[in-house]
Amino acid sequence: MPTAWAPPGAPEAPPCANQSCVPSELVLLGFAHVPALRPLLATLFLAMFLLTLLGNALIVLLTMCFSLDIVPQLLLTLLRPGRGVSPAGCALQLLLVLSCVTSECFLLTTMAWDRYVAICRPLRYGAIVSPRLCHLLAATCWLAGVPVSLVFTIWLFRFPFCGPRGIRHFFCDIAPLLSLVCADTRVFEANVLAATVLVIMVPFCLIAASYTKILATVLRMPSARGRHKALSTCASHFVVVLLFYGTTGVIHLRPKASYSPESKQVVSLSYTLVTPMLNPLIYSLRNKEVRAALGRARGRAFNP
Repeated sequence: MPTAWAPPGAPEAPPCANQSCVPSELVLLGFAHVPALRPLLATLFLAMFLLTLLGNALIVLLTMCFSLDIVPQLLLTLLRPGRGVSPAGCALQLLLVLSCVTSECFLLTTMAWDRYVAICRPLRYGAIVSPRLCHLLAATCWLAGVPVSLVFTIWLFRFPFCGPRGIRHFFCDIAPLLSLVCADTRVFEANVLAATVLVIMVPFCLIAASYTKILATVLRMPSARGRHKALSTCASHFVVVLLFYGTTGVIHLRPKASYSPESKQVVSLSYTLVTPMLNPLIYSLRNKEVRAALGRARGRAFNP
């Protein structure tokens, strides 16, 4: 039998009395035929690995920003009642919440436009929705929430707080914080209302217009299979739109409305916890490529 090849410097295998002996260890010989390139390859592969981690971590961060911002504080509030939060920490949480809400509104509008082009202009979809445009729209949606949230957070925390220390909510939001302010906030509330109309209602109207045209196009399709495929493509996004806009509109259109703080907490759970929890089921797990990858992974797990 020919002797197995080993790279220079590799430990020699102990002699076997027979061919059925099991070695105490195995040696990986990847790229052993180019020993001079090993440092360069190690650097290259490390850079690729770090970029992979960074890219996927960014995706997780963007899709879980609501949960990461709210759930840890909520758990501390439940497990350690009465635990205080600093004004800076409260302001930071409000900043992130407002930024995420604003970005989510714009992202849902962009996704509705994408579905409109895919269903109503299918032959021109590749020319209209280019990768460069997708990257630009995604960056715009995420960055647009920063100035809006920054302005209202700084403005709100410049008011004097002379009410009770208790915030009747599970996170720092505009409505419960306004109840602690002992100053005239009518100008602030008017600007919040105007910003809410621009950030929530205008995108919602654009989404409604997109779905009106989509529905008109679907009803003109001659094939029942085509109609079903088009509607199933939009169903998950439509559910998120109803869930997200229905709850955020109730909370932010009237920040000092007569709703009880307890009812606002329940409504807020919808867009801060329920919607992020459904994101994998609604988006990723409905994607054919993702389901195929899960099927392959399950097959390898049960058939090693």
